[in-house]
Amino acid sequence: MFTFFKRPVYVVPHSSQLVAVCSPKLLHTISTKEEEQKATSPYYRTKLRGLYTTAKADAEAECSILRHALDKIAEIKSLLEERRIAAKMAGVYSDSDPPRKTMRRGVLMTLLQQSAMTLPLWIGKPGESPPPLCGATPASSDYVAKQGDKVAARVKSVEGDEQWILAEVVSYNHSTNKYEVDDIDEEGKERHMLSRRRIIPLPQWKANPETDPEALFSKDQLVLALYPQTTCFYRALIHTPPHRPQDDYSVLFEDTSYPDGYSPPLNVAQRYVVACKENKKK
Repeated sequence: MFTFFKRPVYVVPHSSQLVAVCSPKLLHTISTKEEEQKATSPYYRTKLRGLYTTAKADAEAECSILRHALDKIAEIKSLLEERRIAAKMAGVYSDSDPPRKTMRRGVLMTLLQQSAMTLPLWIGKPGESPPPLCGATPASSDYVAKQGDKVAARVKSVEGDEQWILAEVVSYNHSTNKYEVDDIDEEGKERHMLSRRRIIPLPQWKANPETDPEALFSKDQLVLALYPQTTCFYRALIHTPPHRPQDDYSVLFEDTSYPDGYSPPLNVAQRYVVACKENKKK
């Protein structure tokens, strides 16, 4: 321990301790004291520089460890998804076989909510821009969704009307440029062949409002959002973007049953909000 401006400062070797000692508030206090007392001796200035250097190195080391851990988590999730897809494909029946057991709707809604909550948060390096499919950032023009990816798909209903549904990619045919997708709602048990223009990939990362606000939809922007407790996307206006990483969008769905043509604000997770390709209000 050494004394600096009549306050004890401990130089400790461990990362967890340095986080406590060299918190932003403490570093700000140290900097303020340095400005107030211009006559600081060279000895204490050297100590201060050493403290800053040590804190910076430790922070960079912690950041590297956390990024490595996030990569491992992504690998594990990818392996689990591959197993799920393999199990699903093994259980596919032909038209002459008995139908699959339908998942209870309450279970499906819980799984969709869990998928939204566990969507990884994009944490870029200083100066690094969010990648495609991070928040509101669209996919690249040549992007092809992989088997098992969730997408918004524009299909025709039994009545002949078109609607956007939550679907899962089964395959993509590069010669015809068409996707084969399954309706995520197993009650329908429908498989669709759709062109690329009828498919919108869902975000693969959440955007951090505190560091990458440009990767979020802005207030009053027209979007397609998954209506709560359903598997269908509807046109909506952004009422309030997320303020914190764990926050949802607040959206106003188009609804002619209300005087102003929009529903009261409803929360929808980043996972289920995508750009609307149609600009005009119906």
